[in-house]
Amino acid sequence: MALLQSPSLCFGGAALNSRHSSASFRPGNLKPSPLSSPPRASSPRKAAPAVGGGSSEADGSSLVVCFGEMLIDFVPTINGLSLADAPAFKKAPGGAPANVAVGIARLGGTSAFVGKVGEDEFGYMLAEILKENNVNNQGLRFDPGARTALAFVTLRSDGEREFMFYRNPSADMLLQEDELDLELIKKAKIFHYGSISLITEPCKSAHIAAAKAAKEAGVVLSYDPNLRLPLWSSAESAREGILSIWNLADIIKISEEEISFLTQGEDPYDDAVVRKLYHPNLKLLLVTEGPDGCRYYTKEFSGRVKGLKVDAIDTTGAGDAFVAGVLSQLARDLSLLQNEEKLRDALKFANACGALTVMERGAIPALPTSEAVANAVLKIVA
Repeated sequence: MALLQSPSLCFGGAALNSRHSSASFRPGNLKPSPLSSPPRASSPRKAAPAVGGGSSEADGSSLVVCFGEMLIDFVPTINGLSLADAPAFKKAPGGAPANVAVGIARLGGTSAFVGKVGEDEFGYMLAEILKENNVNNQGLRFDPGARTALAFVTLRSDGEREFMFYRNPSADMLLQEDELDLELIKKAKIFHYGSISLITEPCKSAHIAAAKAAKEAGVVLSYDPNLRLPLWSSAESAREGILSIWNLADIIKISEEEISFLTQGEDPYDDAVVRKLYHPNLKLLLVTEGPDGCRYYTKEFSGRVKGLKVDAIDTTGAGDAFVAGVLSQLARDLSLLQNEEKLRDALKFANACGALTVMERGAIPALPTSEAVANAVLKIVA
């Protein structure tokens, strides 16, 4: 089948779009950078040593570096109400790449986060959350001139979400290429990112430079587009932006809705449609189907792994928990990509990660431990 394409510029055999659109969204080491002044001397949150999987000298043999946004989600305490009618909100740390980094660490893996937050109370809080969850934070930067991004999340009665973002601009949009910790990125086993960091400059250029450095160092690239249409200037710019780096990734995770969006309305359950999105260098394409589980596609095999049925309270972060589950397994053993039986076991584990996460409000607070996931998987088998 023909591969979806968009105008692009190339490096390392991969296609990258040279255009950029307006509007965007969120992210952040406690290490000062050209656009970040040190935290206040009186603050207990000032320049902390890198943490996560052990420290700044984290073993690259299993390190997963996540690049992009970190923000604060405000989640209604009661489902089924509009933002205006919600009586109160629970403050929860979030941002898809940060969720994945924390999810991997909570599952016992080694992870790091690269991005930017505001030099404000929320930014300091997020830096501490990374540290508390044993995520290496040496790639986090602070911006003194922009606030940490906020997102208000409306929860429908079924736990599904709608978003309203506060960013004008937010600090994550202002991460610059010269603020990147390229040594950290190049020693990763897997480099994971989304598409939100592609929406505006200078973060778009930083994203492309980070991905280029990782690719040239032989790092496996993982991509979850995490479509958030309100952050893009138009649907077309979102489609072009997401596809502009499509051919760079070794692993891609998408949802049914994203397949329909990227193929402009084609059936996401049709394998022929999904295969249109499978580029020649791709090693694994994953399609998440919420409580129904996931589908997987490689060059050699494909199939479906059923999900775990639970009562959903808040689906925020479920896809990120799934990605964390998959990447935590792949970081230990990349041969899963060639062994269908082992891959299916890893996907059962990842499905359980996603299911457990929807049983609590907020993304990072709800991410499960490896013990909780192992118990859930046993119930699936039983």
